[in-house]
Amino acid sequence: MKISDFDFELPKELIAQKAAEPRDSSRLLVLNKEEKTLEHRHFFDIIDYLKKGDVLVINRTKVIPARIFGHKKLDGEEIGALMECFLLKRCDLNTWEVLLKPAKKLKIGQKIVFSKGLLEAELIEIKEDGNRVLRFEFEGNFEEILDKLGEMPLPPYITEKLSDKNRYQTVYAKKGESVAAPTAGLHFTTELLKKIEKKGIILTEVFLDVGLGTFRPVQVEDVTEHKMHSEKYWIPEETAKIVNEAKENGNRVIAVGTTSVRTLESCVDENGKLLPKSGATNIFIYGDYKFKIVDAIITNFHLPKSTLVMLVSAFAGKDFVFSAYKKAIEEKYRFY
Repeated sequence: MKISDFDFELPKELIAQKAAEPRDSSRLLVLNKEEKTLEHRHFFDIIDYLKKGDVLVINRTKVIPARIFGHKKLDGEEIGALMECFLLKRCDLNTWEVLLKPAKKLKIGQKIVFSKGLLEAELIEIKEDGNRVLRFEFEGNFEEILDKLGEMPLPPYITEKLSDKNRYQTVYAKKGESVAAPTAGLHFTTELLKKIEKKGIILTEVFLDVGLGTFRPVQVEDVTEHKMHSEKYWIPEETAKIVNEAKENGNRVIAVGTTSVRTLESCVDENGKLLPKSGATNIFIYGDYKFKIVDAIITNFHLPKSTLVMLVSAFAGKDFVFSAYKKAIEEKYRFY
């Protein structure tokens, strides 16, 4: 399987720079993979495709304002060009793996000052892939400081500045350290979720901290040689109970977003039961993968040559998915 098979041309003007208002007013393309049909609706119509007894699995991770800016510290002074620090993954309480630029001249032991000393960091490791590890020093609560200093880590295809941090957060975000939003969930409003529950659809939660790798296209031509990034997850006991009962009763399990798909499919035993557990997953879903839990997916459009477009193609069939993408481009859907 070649990565070039998952490439497609998308006019730049179709990449949405601002979110639809209200959230659930965005357009919805409904794919029936059995009948190979397409329907053009709006997201608030999603309720028409949900049935009593269905289980809707949402990723309740929270996005942190992971992009902060500082200067190198030398002899107690802030010097040099502005440095951008992108928090990637927490190693322990005060230590993070980060993307740092410009970083070539920064040596082990040197410090970076953020916002005139509100936050400081020392470079303690340079990893093989070029990422850096910083140990942070601060007074007070790190999350509160980050909320003051940080910017939301928007995808590279979004060039306009975000005026409201909450707009890159799902309405049901609860906790976590994601550096990217589980974007399928951004279309739900609190009112729509209430209507869904009133209809008898069961909402249940998983947590997967979305990493920066979600933005990265596959770089190798042979898909099987691609190494997936690892992401932390947690499936509560109540979620496993709800999902397993739904499967036993013949009801559908519908994953909101590819993050929910990967979390669920990572935690199935040999009997097809979902396990309540936590850990890290680097599951790569592509080709003829056999889905064990997920019966339907609510998902955004995905980047060319990405692992996510491969996942959706594995679920609904590549030819059908790509014909739907082509139709969406013709109909001028807003992408991503």
